[in-house]
Parts: sequence; structure tokens; C-alpha cells
Amino acid sequence: MKFAAGSQKFSVTAMAYRMVQADDVQAIVKTGFGSLKGAAYLLLRVIDPVAARIWLRAQSPASAADIGARSHVDETVQIAFTAPGLRALAIGKEIICRFPLEFSEGMAGNENRSRRLGDIADNAPDRWEWGLGDKEPHVLVILLARTLKRAATYAKAVQASVELAGFAALPPLLTTDMDDVEPFGFRDGISQPSFDWDGARQPGTAADRDYTNEIALGELLLGHRNEYGLFTERPLVAPGAKNPHLLPEAWEGGGRRDLGLNGTYLVYRQLEQDVRGFWTWVAEEAARARVSSDDLAEAMVGRRLDGQPLQDLLIRAIPGIDAKDSAWNGFTFDTDPDGLSCPIGAHIRRANPRTGDLPGGRQGPIDTLLAMLGLGGCPRPGAISSALPWPQNHTVWPGGAPEDDAIASARFHRILRRSREYGTRITREQALDPNSPHPKAGLHFICLNANIARQFEFVQGAWMASATFGALSGEQDPLLGNREPFPRPPVSCHEHATNGFTRPGAEPTRRRSTGLPRFVTVRGGAYFFLPGLRAFNWIAS
Repeated sequence: MKFAAGSQKFSVTAMAYRMVQADDVQAIVKTGFGSLKGAAYLLLRVIDPVAARIWLRAQSPASAADIGARSHVDETVQIAFTAPGLRALAIGKEIICRFPLEFSEGMAGNENRSRRLGDIADNAPDRWEWGLGDKEPHVLVILLARTLKRAATYAKAVQASVELAGFAALPPLLTTDMDDVEPFGFRDGISQPSFDWDGARQPGTAADRDYTNEIALGELLLGHRNEYGLFTERPLVAPGAKNPHLLPEAWEGGGRRDLGLNGTYLVYRQLEQDVRGFWTWVAEEAARARVSSDDLAEAMVGRRLDGQPLQDLLIRAIPGIDAKDSAWNGFTFDTDPDGLSCPIGAHIRRANPRTGDLPGGRQGPIDTLLAMLGLGGCPRPGAISSALPWPQNHTVWPGGAPEDDAIASARFHRILRRSREYGTRITREQALDPNSPHPKAGLHFICLNANIARQFEFVQGAWMASATFGALSGEQDPLLGNREPFPRPPVSCHEHATNGFTRPGAEPTRRRSTGLPRFVTVRGGAYFFLPGLRAFNWIAS
């Protein structure tokens, strides 16, 4: 029996679970290196491929096995490649064409992609500081060190070495340690998927009707089963390629070698945050709406400043979330279907809607059939307490709602974040003081996923940048939205604003804000292939 996954077919035996070889996985896939407070990102362009490969062969990226074996790591390196980088290193077209189109074209290589990602107007690639033309990187070298000072010194030394070894280096991108708080002032990095490294998960069972935080390893690593029970399309090297002994044999046979196994795709976007603009707008709008600045800002993000969930979100056991983390992460939006507590369009609700395969979780067979036909299902609960300062909404009938059908099951669209802050952190008081300095700050947004189109691009395009997420209208993500009118001519003669934000409340007390400015600007970006270490050695050869 055969199963299709992209353009490839695999037998049942090939789908059997295979133990992950930790010494073949770059360590950043397994750990965020939280104890290494300093980081630097070197963006390199290949000038001399022969010299560049010699330099690469001298590098030793840390593996997941290394991290597990060492009790103390002071500094380490991880390395990834863009499609132009692979070409510059003389990897043949016949191999690169086996990578997915979005990787081959690149983040900035297609106008339609830029439009879907929201990379237009001031976010357009032609305004980026890096990522396009002669500033498109070929190689990403991630340097991590115990302290910020040590990372800067490490970056300076490595940059000097690469410039003597066949590369040209763009200015290094350094980070700042803001103590797990992003520049706007919210605790960051709280919610991450839990990947099934032990192969115990069986996707597609009745349990997946409800939200789960445990995700198949194939959503992260190529060559392992994903949430469809299949293998994400990955590059295989045809028989007769050079140095085949450096690559593992492909499970599909035919003498092919597996370039993708234990690798993943790394998405990098440099996001500059207008901290002063954010808190100034929040203060002005909060005064107009007669709410506190904290309440408005927290409604936009979907969490408290300290990271706690908003009021009335029921804490319960969720697969893949440890009991110790339940107070922070053990919730869904089933008890808040109308956004009375956490607005439908809040940042965290867009980034991870926490939906199962059927809205509302597990249901009976009749309810399941009705939901599949788009006819609704069992009645949805309203908010579960009376502590909120607005009436509960129980007017939904016959149980379905437009937003239920508009939000896909979350387990097919999860990403693993490895972001770090940069710039100078300022307090809210400093942001509101017109006489205080306004230094640049932002996020080096990095995420890992096995399928760029279905994971990162879906989250960014369909959930973050979309003006119609969850049956909303006229609003994008309140933090990341570009605020550009949608749809634009020639698609439509009438442009609709995207600078709104709807806050909790049942009609007629629902509160709407308009005129949100852009708070985040894209300064650069690229798609990278983070290979397994055997594949890294083959590329370097």
C-alpha cells in the first residue's frame, strides 16, 4: 500500500518509526540555549566556493547529542544555508530543484509571497536592510556564547576568519538579553509545541478532535512522520552523486541518498519594534475608551504583561503541557468562543488558536457530522465566570459560528521559535516621555519547521497578516499588522482598512478601536535550510 506526501510516495514499512540519531541533529532543534545569554548572527555571501567549503569543513556545529552529554557549554555554532547559498557552493540544479518551491524562491523572491506575508509598503523587501539582491545571505552562522560580551568577541573573530576564507560578511547582527521580556515589555517565549521525540504519538486519532500541544516530530524534522502520518517532501540525491557515503541511504531505496534527513527549515525575520509608538497609542486609546493602558495592551497581546493567561480562560490538562506549566499554558479558547476574555484577534490567539480538528473539542457522532457539513454542532459554552465587566453572550445558534469554520486545526500549523531580542530596552515610562532617547529595539525572529508553506507561511499569511482571521473584518494582528488596505487594486475597486482592533464585549457593549499605526517593521529576512550534520558535511565536501 502506498501513501502520497507531496510528489513522493512511501510504503507502510517506510513509515515505521525510526529512532532519531541525536548526533545528526543540530542542537538548536532541541534546545534554545537559554543558558547562553549572548548570540550573534553572521550573514555570509560565498565569493570563492572552494575556500568557503574548506572553512565549512573546519567547523563543528553542536549536535543534540553534544548538548545532552555536556554539563557546561561556553560557546557553540550552528550553520544554515539559503538556496542561493547552496548554488554558490556548487550544489547542482538537479539537487536544489528537489527542495520545496518556497525555499528555492526565497522569502523575498516572489511578489505574491511578499503580499501574502504582509511584506508590502514599508515592509517590502526592497526596503530591507538585508535579504535581497547583493545583501541576500548565502550562509547563516549562529554564534552563541555565555555572555553578551563574549558573543560580540566571538563574532568579531569568526567574521575575520570568514573574510579570509572565501566569504564576504554583512554587518553582524547582535542580540540583547532582556530577561525573557520582548521590547514592548511582555514576557516572551512561553508557549512552544512539544515534539514527539520518542515516536509514541499516533496522529489522526479521535484524541486530535481536541487541542493538543504534542506534535509529531515530522512537523519539525525532515525524514520523520508528520501530523498526516506521512513524510514532508524533502531533497533526495540521485545515485552517482559525489561523496554518497557521507549521506544516509534514503528510505525509499533506489540507491538515492537522503539530504533532508534530520534537517529542518529555519525562517529568519528581523523585526524592528516601535516601542514608543506602541505605548503612546495605547495610552491615548485607553484614555479615550476609559480603560487602563494595561487592560488594552494585554487584550491586544492576549496575555498579561507577566505572561499569565487572561481572565476566564479555563486551566485544564492538555497533552504535551507539563503540569508545572499548566498555569501559564494549560488553556484553550473553548470557554471563550466569542472573545469576551481574550479577543478573537489578539496576537497569541492568532499565532496559536488552540483548536482541535473539530471546534469545541470532542463531540458525539451526530455533532461531528454536523460540524463536518458546516451545520454547527453542540451548543458552545459562554464565558465561565461573571467576573468580567460585560455581559456574557449566549446568542449563538445552532451551535456553530463563522469563526469556527474559519480557523484551521492548530496541530498542522505549529512552529518552534528560537527568537532573541536586540537593541536597548526602555520602560513604558521612558517610552511615554518625549524627551527620553528612542533607541532601536526589536526581535530576531527565528523559527524552525519542516514545511515552510504549511507552517510559517500559513501562520503569517492566514492568521497574522489576514484581515479576515476568525471571521473578523478590517483588522490584522494588533502587533505585527502592516495596516495596509486590503484587498488592493486590481483585486478590488474598494479598499478596506486593516487598522482596527475589536476588544471583548457582547453587543452592544463591544469596543472597537481604529487607526492603529504600524508597530513592527520588517528589516530583513530569508529562508534557510538547517541540515542534519551528515548533510552538512556533504554540503561542505
